[in-house]
Formats: sequence, C-alpha cells, structure tokens
Amino acid sequence: KEWLSKGHGEYREIPSERDFFQEVKESKNVVCHFYRDTTFRCQIMDKHLTVLAKKHVETKFLKLNAEKSPFLCERLRIKIIPTLALVKDGKTQDYVVGFTDLGNTDDFTTETLEWRLGCADIINYR
Repeated sequence: KEWLSKGHGEYREIPSERDFFQEVKESKNVVCHFYRDTTFRCQIMDKHLTVLAKKHVETKFLKLNAEKSPFLCERLRIKIIPTLALVKDGKTQDYVVGFTDLGNTDDFTTETLEWRLGCADIINYR
C-alpha cells in the first residue's frame, strides 16, 4: 500500500526535472525512461515498461521527455534515446542504453527487459 501511495504499480510521465529529484528521493528503486516523442523505439520501450510497472510494484517506473530535461541529460550523460536510468537509493547505478543489452532488435520480449532490470537488481527477479 505504501508503494502504491508513492506512485508504484503504474508507468507514468513526470513533467519536469525537478519532479525527477522528488520522485527518486521517496523510492528505493526507480526506472526512469528518457524518451523523445519522435523516436519510434521509445514507443516500443513504453509498451514493455507499462507491463513491468504493474508486475513489479517494488519499483517506481517513470518517463521523462529528454528534450525538456537538458540539465539531467547532461548530468547523467544521456546521449542515446531511449535510455533507462536505473536509480537505487537516490543514486543512478546503471543504464540500459538503446536496445544493445536487449538483443539489439526492435522485437525483444518483455522478459528480456525484465531479465536486464533484474541483473541490475532494480526489480525483484527470479
């Protein structure tokens, strides 16, 4: 219940960089998708993250428009879209950059992404 009250269990967009800092402060595990509206692969990532957010309530799943967050993209060295920043205890621990770790294909499975997030220990994966 506490997780759900903090926005876990759903995949949602946050409006600004300021919100990013607030969101990561209040949750132990956060996956943040840096996306761009015009990037087709971001829509593919959205589809998988929507499924995983419902399944892994222990982690908060967010998305942030990279074009509206130049400071964060610079600070986190985000150059490729889509990039997932994996934040644990308020610190960015790992990144999933593009689809390289997901088989380098547009039709990777949700399970493949789930496995990759599990490797980073950002979700409880068995």
